[in-house]
Amino acid sequence: EELVESGGGSVQAGGSLELACRADVIIITRCGMGWFRQAPGKERELVSSINKDGTTNYADFVKGRFTISRDAARSSLFLQMNELKTEDTAMYYCARRRYCSLRDSDFGYWGQGTRVTVSS
Repeated sequence: EELVESGGGSVQAGGSLELACRADVIIITRCGMGWFRQAPGKERELVSSINKDGTTNYADFVKGRFTISRDAARSSLFLQMNELKTEDTAMYYCARRRYCSLRDSDFGYWGQGTRVTVSS
């Protein structure tokens, strides 16, 4: 199974980036998926998730700034990131739940990550 992220890069604080995660359309539309990040020296943390019914969840540190979405036509999951801060600098990973039918299944499949660097 393949999850392929893209869209990372370098941006100044206050700027925007959109991350994309390409996967099989069945995965995109029928599985819970999420975006995680890991900054240097820190543990990986959940940024946002979307359930198979389309409901979304956000970590407090990105609420109001980031938006998760999915597009079956493009077989992709997205993370629109606005008002970026230097502390958003991290490697961002796309993941999907191990068992698509279980809302609380762990995230068992991961992409390789895409790097986001936010400078002041």
